Amino acid sequence: MSVVNSVALARVGRGNLCAGCGACAGRFPKMIEMQPAGDGWPRPVAHAPLTAAQDAELSAFCPGLGQSALPSDRPPHPLWGAFQDMRRAWATDADLRHRAASGGALSAVLGHLLTSGRVDAVIQTAAALPPDPAHASRTIVSTSAGDVAAAAGSRYAASSPLTGLADWVADGRRFAFVGKPCDAAALRALALRDHGVARAFPVILSFFCAGVPSRRGNDALVRAMGAEPEQVTAFRYRGHGWPGHAVAQLADGSERALGYHESWGGVLSKHLQHRCKICADGTGTAADLSFGDPWETDAQGYPLFIDAPGQSLVVIRSALGAEILAAAEQAGALESASYDVAGLVMIQPGQRNRRRTLLARLLALRLMARPVPDYRGMTLLAAARQERPTVLLKAFLGMARRAWRDRRSEQTGSKA
Repeated sequence: MSVVNSVALARVGRGNLCAGCGACAGRFPKMIEMQPAGDGWPRPVAHAPLTAAQDAELSAFCPGLGQSALPSDRPPHPLWGAFQDMRRAWATDADLRHRAASGGALSAVLGHLLTSGRVDAVIQTAAALPPDPAHASRTIVSTSAGDVAAAAGSRYAASSPLTGLADWVADGRRFAFVGKPCDAAALRALALRDHGVARAFPVILSFFCAGVPSRRGNDALVRAMGAEPEQVTAFRYRGHGWPGHAVAQLADGSERALGYHESWGGVLSKHLQHRCKICADGTGTAADLSFGDPWETDAQGYPLFIDAPGQSLVVIRSALGAEILAAAEQAGALESASYDVAGLVMIQPGQRNRRRTLLARLLALRLMARPVPDYRGMTLLAAARQERPTVLLKAFLGMARRAWRDRRSEQTGSKA
């Protein structure tokens, strides 16, 4: 990372805190750009000095440097943040429900926002086009429900969807934005400070995120399927069933597939960027609506990951979100049913465990004099109190060892 006269970017670089959202480049497009670095994750490169005011603004919206809980009339849940309601939902379009990652509710809501005229366009992430690798991602602007449906599905690859922010604010259209929880947090922080951003993005949506895998991790996934990355012409991570399979289409016309448990749990989850490992918000608390998976579970409550008719978990986080979901259901775009939040702690073990052990990992980094995000109102202590002391100690020691290795690597100039 190149840093020019920016205390904020220097801190991000020193702590390896970048989430890759691209908000800094979108806000200061003539001064900062995102470039692939390290293992393919996008990182900011500064080409011109920021003023003191610009640097302070960057510090206020950069999700790598921190996040503050939004004001709410509902008490925050220790694990899931503040919300008004949770519901199971699915697209009424059977084809969309089948092809989407988890019931198609997010795509159905986006389609309704466009057809109803609530927004003029949608900013979302889709599969990359050649010559980029088939498993890579790109940011697109969708203007029809058909565009949205064509981009449906999870993307477990790096993306910087906020790099076009300045152009979209100047565009004059009203956008719905869909991004990772860190993307949504950055955009919300900007919207709260800038009326122009708020006007351009009246709707902010997100989804549950367990972290962003590296390019190397995606290559490893392709090889686990029995192919080489250069052979792949198209790639999907999920969908065509719930949760569906990761499927690579090869240049010779054949396909390779791997189940969700093996593709995510066995490969991709082992290749996450550092910032994702210390994330306080994997469930989109800054969004109006966030979407996840209400998995089917066994008798012990553990997710079964078996193909079934898709369903989406919809977390309603604002009055606007409640209004949008109700309108989409009334228009026939989706159907929904009640959901008991008590079940979420069992079916989302990754989100649960990360939240409960986060405070211990942050304390370990502070002990090693490493920069950490400034989380305010994110109920980290309440979450930690739900975990066993032995688990917290293990998380603390594991992060301390990693921080020590990183520190030694910096001193010797070698890679960790």
